[in-house]
Order: sequence, then C-alpha cells, then structure tokens
Amino acid sequence: MLTNIQYNEAKSKTLEYFRKANIVLTKEETERIEVADFGLNELEQTGLELITYVNTDRCCSKELVLFPHQTCPEHIHPFVLGEPGKEETFRCRWGEVYLYVEGEPSGSPKAILPKGKEKTYTVSHEIILKPGRQYTLVPNTKHWFQAGPEGAVVSEFSTKSRDEFDIFTDTDIRRIPEIPE
Repeated sequence: MLTNIQYNEAKSKTLEYFRKANIVLTKEETERIEVADFGLNELEQTGLELITYVNTDRCCSKELVLFPHQTCPEHIHPFVLGEPGKEETFRCRWGEVYLYVEGEPSGSPKAILPKGKEKTYTVSHEIILKPGRQYTLVPNTKHWFQAGPEGAVVSEFSTKSRDEFDIFTDTDIRRIPEIPE
C-alpha cells in the first residue's frame, strides 16, 4: 500500500517525465494521475504511473510512465462479460521500453527481472520499443514490460480497459491501488 507521501513523490516524478516527452496535461488530468504499485509496496521495481484520457465501451487512451527499470508485471486481459479481452497498442514516446510477449524466447533479453519475483515472468519474446515504434497485442496475450535505464513514456491505445479484471502471473498482485487517507 502506498502512503500519501509516496504517491505525491511518484506523481511529481511522473509529471517530470511527461514534460521530457513534451506531453501537456490539463490541471484536471494532472489531478487524476494514477500511481500503481500493484499492492507489492516496491514501486521503484514494480509499478506504473498513468493517466487515462478516455475509457468508453469502444476505446481507451492512456499515457504510461515507467521510471528507470520499473516493470509492469506479467498479465493478460481476459474475456470479460462475454467480450474479448483488451486489444492494445503501445507506442513509445520517450525513452526505451522492453516488451515481452508469448513466442520464441529472446537470447539475451535487456530487462532485469524483479528480484524475488523471477518465477512470475514466464514469457520472454522481446520487442524493443524506442520513440516512434509501436506494437499491438491481441486480446488474451500474456505480456509484461519494463523501462530502459532512463525510464519511458508510452501511449496506450486500446479497446475498453477493464484493469480490475486483469489476471497477473504473480498472485500477490492487487491491480487497483490503495492509498490511505
């Protein structure tokens, strides 16, 4: 669980990354920045900072920030309420992102697996995204991603996002953040 101090520090750092990527947020968007530590209380190692611009029944648009070597853990977007899981496209805006999906394992992956959680990362086909590069995941694809040494800013475009239904390989994860008052 994040403390208010940890949340505010991560939010300030997130705004710095948006500035580096020349992404302008409104005051209202700035107030809605989400800091997800996945319930592990190790934000610098496993976490994600984001703003959701729109999430309707048909589409979703987000900006994601990853601090240096910060990892969004392995998960899938499953079928929900009779609908396919989320299809999503990641487009790198700033920094470098190592995306891992199902497929032939890569020989020398660039990511550094989070200590103590190595067994919860089972897919290792590497796609490296640099600014201007993008990759689209079909629904129900197991995946995870990590920022390079400078961190990264990534735009996500997808079908409806239902993050609360994501299934993580690490059963200790809680997707919806908890921040005490």
